[in-house]
Amino acid sequence: MEYATLGNSDVTVSRICMGCMGFGDATKGYHSWILDADRSREIIRYGFERGITFYDTAIGYADGTSEEYVGRALRSIAGKREDYQITTKFLPRTDAEREAGVSGQQHVMNNLDASLRHLGLDYVDLYICHMWDYHTDMAEIMEGMNEAVKVGKARSIGISNCYAYQLATMNDLAEANGWAKFVSIQSHYNLGERFLRGSVSSAFDGDRIERAVDLGLLVRRERDGRAAEVLPQTVDVLGAGNRHDPRALREQPAECDLCAGATPRSSANDCTYSLMRMLCVM
Repeated sequence: MEYATLGNSDVTVSRICMGCMGFGDATKGYHSWILDADRSREIIRYGFERGITFYDTAIGYADGTSEEYVGRALRSIAGKREDYQITTKFLPRTDAEREAGVSGQQHVMNNLDASLRHLGLDYVDLYICHMWDYHTDMAEIMEGMNEAVKVGKARSIGISNCYAYQLATMNDLAEANGWAKFVSIQSHYNLGERFLRGSVSSAFDGDRIERAVDLGLLVRRERDGRAAEVLPQTVDVLGAGNRHDPRALREQPAECDLCAGATPRSSANDCTYSLMRMLCVM
């Protein structure tokens, strides 16, 4: 396993980050296919023993139970807290919060405190704004994330699912106020989602921001109680030797030809094959 510093932070992570959206209580959240605590722990142990120290979860994954499973597993598997890095994410304010007058700053800290309770930890290594909140003053969000770093509950902060101008706006705001800046961007970029959102990749030339790209292996869905079959081919969405070139995907077919019949991208969720989500720090 190779390791790298996350952006310009002091956080060192494995270059492969295990995405944990597939772990949690299947009776909560939106996905019936997620794995229970024992099976989740087995996969986390397998990765940890092979050098994966970086794990990505979110409070929105299975109503926080992904965080519970991941935290519990790593606390029992790892020798000490410094042996692994955890990132979690928070969602925009809810209608109820807005009606109750909960500020963006309070929202960030309330969610982080809840995540830390789920994880059973005192801090996270990277705290991510899961998506842009169009109903909240994002200056309040950025101030709340800075407060998380300031009080030691997050070592660094990042953002996902955003456009380049949003990323630049937030980091410019942080610089103007002397706040912590985003050190990572988690971009949705895989077989089903063909391109980085907007021109996010162009923002990498300024601040040293690491890309966490949704990659993965093609896996056949479990049937008749059989374990999922991992196919031999990997999905190298950025192309060999072109890991930083978003144009590499344009030569890929727009349909999944691995199924009995080609499946349009718009029906990717119904495809016989699905993506095992893995985040890689490039």
